[in-house]
Amino acid sequence: MDPMSAMFMVAGLILLIGSWLIMINVSFQTDYSWGLCALFVPPIAYLYGLFRWPLAGESILMSILGWVMLFLAWG
Repeated sequence: MDPMSAMFMVAGLILLIGSWLIMINVSFQTDYSWGLCALFVPPIAYLYGLFRWPLAGESILMSILGWVMLFLAWG
């Protein structure tokens, strides 16, 4: 793996983890049960974020950027 791919992979993973943590924070602030679902089942957190776009829009965009970076690392 070349250094540029490694950089994209690490940056993408950091963005994905950061977006998940933001999503957990937003969901716990809104409702305790959604917060627990977001904590234990990460895909549910992003589904919740799609329905609460004004609150969690930046987290969704951050996760999309993270996936793009991971795709570029493998490409």
